[in-house]
Amino acid sequence: MKWSWKIGTLAGIELRMHVTFLLLLAWVGATHWMAGRSFDAVWSGVAFILALFGCVLLHELGHSLAARKYGIPTRDITLLPIGGVARLERMPEKPGQELWVALAGPAVNVAISAALFLWLSITQKWVPLGQMQVASGPFLERLLIANVWLVLFNLIPAFPMDGGRVLRALLASRMEYVRATQIAAGVGQGLALLFGLIGLFGNPMLLFIALFVWIGASSEASATQMKAALAGTPIQAAMLTDFRQLSSGDTRADAVRLGREGSQQDFPVVERGRVVGILTRSDLLLALAEHGQDHPVTSAMRRELLTTDYTEMLEIAFQRLQECGCHTMPVIHEGRLAGLLTMDNLGEYLLIQAAINKGSGGSGGAAVLQSREAGWS
Repeated sequence: MKWSWKIGTLAGIELRMHVTFLLLLAWVGATHWMAGRSFDAVWSGVAFILALFGCVLLHELGHSLAARKYGIPTRDITLLPIGGVARLERMPEKPGQELWVALAGPAVNVAISAALFLWLSITQKWVPLGQMQVASGPFLERLLIANVWLVLFNLIPAFPMDGGRVLRALLASRMEYVRATQIAAGVGQGLALLFGLIGLFGNPMLLFIALFVWIGASSEASATQMKAALAGTPIQAAMLTDFRQLSSGDTRADAVRLGREGSQQDFPVVERGRVVGILTRSDLLLALAEHGQDHPVTSAMRRELLTTDYTEMLEIAFQRLQECGCHTMPVIHEGRLAGLLTMDNLGEYLLIQAAINKGSGGSGGAAVLQSREAGWS
C-alpha cells in the first residue's frame, strides 16, 4: 500500500503503518492536551490508541493465521486510522474456509475481552459504566469496552466488515457464489442507507460509516462478478494482437510518433525478438520533460516488467496486474511477444461478453474493473 512504512514482522507477516495513522495520533494528542493541558494527559490518550490498535493488529493476525491454515499467505498487515487491513494473496474459495477466516478476527477480540474481564473481576477494579467516558476512566476497562465494540461493529452483516463475509459464506453454502455475494452486498447497502438516514439526524459518524459500507458492498459485488466472468478464460481470448512496439535502438521521438498515430498507451521494447522492457506513457512524459526526445527509449523504459503466457487464465493475469499496479502486461508465447493485455481491453472484453450473454438470454451484467486487493478489515 502506498504511503505506508514497514514497522516490523510478526509470525512471518510484514507489519506496515500508513502515514495517515500518524495524523490520528497527532489529533488524539492535541485533543488530550486541550482537555488536560498536561503531557500526562497526552501520553494517556496516545497510549490508549496504541493499545487499541495493538488489539486491531491481533485481530488482523487472527484472519491471517486462519487463512494460512488453508494455504493462503498474507502479504502484509497495514494499520490505518479507520482500522487494519490484512492483504491476503487470494480469497478463500470454499464457503467454510471463508467463514472461519472471517470469524477468526472477531474471535481474537472476544478472547482479549474475556481476558480483561477476568483480570478486572479478580482485581475488583470495576468502575460503573455511567461514570465512564471516552477519554477517561480505568485504562483496562476502556480497552475491554473498545474490544466489545470492535466485535459488534465487525459482525455487522455488511461488506467490507467481517459480518458481510460471514453472511456471504453462509449463503454460498446454499447457493451459487456470485448470487450469494449479490445478496450480501444488497443487505450491506440497505444497512448503509439506514445508517445514513439515522446520521442525518445528528450523528455525522454514521454518515461516514454509511459511505464506507456502501462503497465496500459495491466493490465486493463488482469484483466477484468480474472474477466469475474471467474464470476459465485463457488470456489469448482477450489479449491485443494488433499493437505497436519499439526496438531497443529507437528514440523517444519514435515513441512520440507511435503515440500520435494511435491510442496505445504503453509500448513493449523488443531486442532480437525478445521483450526487454516496457515504456509507459507516464515514464515517457517524465523523460521528455527532463531530457527531450533524442535519448533512446531504453533509458526511460522499465526493465523489471511483468509478463504472462497466453495460455494463462484471465482471472490470474488480472490479479497480477492489480498487485503490481500495472496497466499493460506483455503476453509471451515460446519466448516471443504474442500480444498485450491491458486493463482497458480487459474491460472491453467484459462489456462484450455481457452483451453476448444478454443477447442470448443470460443474466450477465457489465462488471466494473476496479483496482482492488483481497483484504480483511
